[in-house]
Amino acid sequence: MSNDEIIEALELTAKLMELHDGDVFKIKTYNAAAYSLNRLTDVHLATMSIDELSKLQSVGKGTAAKMIELVQTGQLKELDELTSKTPQGVLDMFNVKGIGPKKISTIWRELGIDNLRELELACQNGQIAKLKGFGENIQQKILDSLAFLQSQVGKLRMNKADELVSRIELCLEPFFEKFEKCGQMVRRCETIDTIQFIVATNSEVQDNLIINSLEGFVQDIKSSSPFVWRGKVFEIEVAIEIWFVAIEKSEQSKFILNSSENHLATTLPSGGSLMKLVLSENVESEQEIYQKAGLPFIIPEMREGRNEFDWASKNTNDDLITWEALKGCVHNHSTYSDGKHSLRIMAEFCKGLGLEYFGIADHSRSATYASGLPIEKVIEQQLEIDKLNLELAPFKILKGIESDILGDGSLDYPDDILATFDYVVASVHSNLTMNQEKAMSRLIKAIENPYTTILGHPTGRLLLSREGYPIDHQIIIDACAANGVVLELNASPWRLDLDWRWIDYAMEKGVMISINPDAHSTAGFNDMRYGVDIARKGGLTKAMTFNALGLNEVLKWKK
Repeated sequence: MSNDEIIEALELTAKLMELHDGDVFKIKTYNAAAYSLNRLTDVHLATMSIDELSKLQSVGKGTAAKMIELVQTGQLKELDELTSKTPQGVLDMFNVKGIGPKKISTIWRELGIDNLRELELACQNGQIAKLKGFGENIQQKILDSLAFLQSQVGKLRMNKADELVSRIELCLEPFFEKFEKCGQMVRRCETIDTIQFIVATNSEVQDNLIINSLEGFVQDIKSSSPFVWRGKVFEIEVAIEIWFVAIEKSEQSKFILNSSENHLATTLPSGGSLMKLVLSENVESEQEIYQKAGLPFIIPEMREGRNEFDWASKNTNDDLITWEALKGCVHNHSTYSDGKHSLRIMAEFCKGLGLEYFGIADHSRSATYASGLPIEKVIEQQLEIDKLNLELAPFKILKGIESDILGDGSLDYPDDILATFDYVVASVHSNLTMNQEKAMSRLIKAIENPYTTILGHPTGRLLLSREGYPIDHQIIIDACAANGVVLELNASPWRLDLDWRWIDYAMEKGVMISINPDAHSTAGFNDMRYGVDIARKGGLTKAMTFNALGLNEVLKWKK
């Protein structure tokens, strides 16, 4: 059992206890243990004894015993009892933003609502607003969250889709000699609603039978055909398509699946559409298709039918950012705030990736939920950085901070403290349910602050979980251009914010983009790969990527 599974069980137990008016002390105990355990590194909780677990911060013998029970039996009796008396629809309410266990309990007990559909109807009828402690504002937030959750059903974030694709590939490998993923996965869309594979074959009937024999593969017979297997795998709610195409037609089919409808509708210099050309004759490669069309080759990530050919008239594919072109990594967290690894471990890992510099940007003091740094901790961290830099040279740790953008748009810390940092990532973390007017005034003031270096995750969105606050991207980018502020492309697959659709406008205005992993552990550095994928989708060039600058260039830029 993984650490995450153990921690999730403790967190859910605490939520359900609060839902059922359980013992307040026990609720706090479970929450404190989960929070503390989530920050641990290099330990495997499932292998530890009760005595070893009891010695961990915020874990007493009682909680340790529950963890042992969970590991040994795969279940937690207390959690099972709480779950058994909680309708599934009430559990689903934990995903609704704006209400916690106490408010969910009120909705359930006082109105008898035990599913999301009835919750939506109660909001529409005004019943929720009449409950004590709710009101019109919370009712509207619930409606907005329900609408958003409904729109995201059947989708996966990029990282989860990658994991599922790997599992499917392992199932297909023993049976098919030539197959590959295609569609949204190859176009590197930020969320995936259909995972597609193409199998080059001349025996599609037999191959359909093979797919249906695989464990965990459930066919949707009505939507399938002899040439396309459609269904679900491993009970995961995302559509799966496996296309069986003749070997001689495989390149055309792959091109069609790897391109959006708008890209295929592109009018050719000679007339007709790209789609018509593709269907007219067999080819040996996707490159050959563009040659015959008299068009520059467009990488699959950019085949969205937006401005890719205009981009190609000014740039080449070699100009695009790559993983190898990254020289440094900024916006990372350590155990000084809510990270899992120490400053030294994070820096040494980053150095091991072959990068020239590592930027630490722990949370600022107002972020009490994330153990934000009081001023004395800022000074302590900067002294440690000075010592480590002597030891790790020529590799360099840059002194940064992720400063909360406060409610009035000002930055955390007085100016004399902000002046001690090499750079400042300014981000919104609180009061996220702003209207556009409030969000814009808050962000613009932060951008105009002379100490702001990078605007972090500009909309605050969490893909498939939370909509970002509304902003006018064009005005924000113009303000960054006017104030020499870099825009973050937060590479966490939960965020991927700045949205890739605004990268071209940022480059047009001369605003650099920093691909930041927001890493809270060494494993988080890998998220830069998702950032690179989505940056390439938006046409980001190496020249306009802030952390593709070498250390000396960054230091000059800072001055």
